[in-house]
Amino acid sequence: MTSDSSAAALSSSAAASLVDKLIHKLLHNEDADGKFLLPLDDGRVIDTKGWNGWEWTHGVALYALFEHHELTSSRTSLAIIHDWFAARRKEGGTTKNINTMAALLSLACVCSERDPDSHPEYKDWLVEWAEWVMADAVNGGLPKTQEGGFQHITYDSENKGQLWDDTLMMTVLPLAKIGKVLGVQRYVEEAKYQFLLHIKYLYDAVTGLWFHGWTFEGRHHFAGAHWARGNCWITLAIPLFFHILGDDHDLADHASPLSKHLIGTLEEQLDALLPLQDHITGLFHTLLKYKDSYVESSASAGFAAGAFLALRFGLIKDADKQRKYRALADAALKGVVDMIAEDGELQQTSFGTAMGHDLDFYRNIPITPMPYGQALALLAIVEHMALDASPTA
Repeated sequence: MTSDSSAAALSSSAAASLVDKLIHKLLHNEDADGKFLLPLDDGRVIDTKGWNGWEWTHGVALYALFEHHELTSSRTSLAIIHDWFAARRKEGGTTKNINTMAALLSLACVCSERDPDSHPEYKDWLVEWAEWVMADAVNGGLPKTQEGGFQHITYDSENKGQLWDDTLMMTVLPLAKIGKVLGVQRYVEEAKYQFLLHIKYLYDAVTGLWFHGWTFEGRHHFAGAHWARGNCWITLAIPLFFHILGDDHDLADHASPLSKHLIGTLEEQLDALLPLQDHITGLFHTLLKYKDSYVESSASAGFAAGAFLALRFGLIKDADKQRKYRALADAALKGVVDMIAEDGELQQTSFGTAMGHDLDFYRNIPITPMPYGQALALLAIVEHMALDASPTA
């Protein structure tokens, strides 16, 4: 593992070097023995580890690359995004589900940017996917739960009646961004509703943390797991929602009812995370409240990036909370940097995790390099740099 760049206060050159390593590993990660390939009933085999598949793992990575481009003007990161979409378009795209929708966030970002390399034809995809999300299942759209929730369907599972915390990052943020880019307010309003509905059923008011999932069929939270990476999607999604909607009347005013509800929920989560951080590594356990579960790097990077974003966007008003959340994020980033190997691999990253019916399910998820691990580490480093460069830092 690297040690010369492990301090939270990364120099610009050290950060740039780490970013280059992370991106290189992202593009060259392989599943050599096919252990983590996802075979489907229709004969397709989804490569969740390599760079040439289409899954949420790639969607998260694409957005991290766009953030890197936006904050550093990196043409290399932008070119990687364009190349990925061009290759997937040549292949004919993929089937639509909650997770494959994740890639549309970066596509909407590219289309919103006045960039000479942008492809106007990609806007057709934005409309097609957003309309699929909005439509009912009987009309070929995304299946909905009771109360109109986005059912967490995946490549290989219908997950009938289920809400997962991942959905806000993978589908709701892309829908909101598409709504802003195309000027379709009903997409934006639906995204707001989904945030409120997911808070209603997945936020744990007792702990301040989030449950991984909820099912209307039996009305329970499965294992009742406060799973780290699932929680980190929330830490990221709430500040990114403010960033995406920008001047929207409900979010531009942080004193509006919706803004207060979202920010309050985020602060409750961050407050809950403070005593759960591992004091030795700065990382968080994959089951946040259980020290017998392994520390996990990708979630820790997500917590750091989300806290940096919340601070940079001015969502945290209380000075004491600002100090505590910055300390949490800096310590988590240090732990993440310590886990970046010389070849750029973010070590201690858990494999993609389905819904667990007992806590041991989460304890036993294998550790393996994944695109989202690279991406979340990249995002944490970039957001650290952006916060330090911002006037409010």
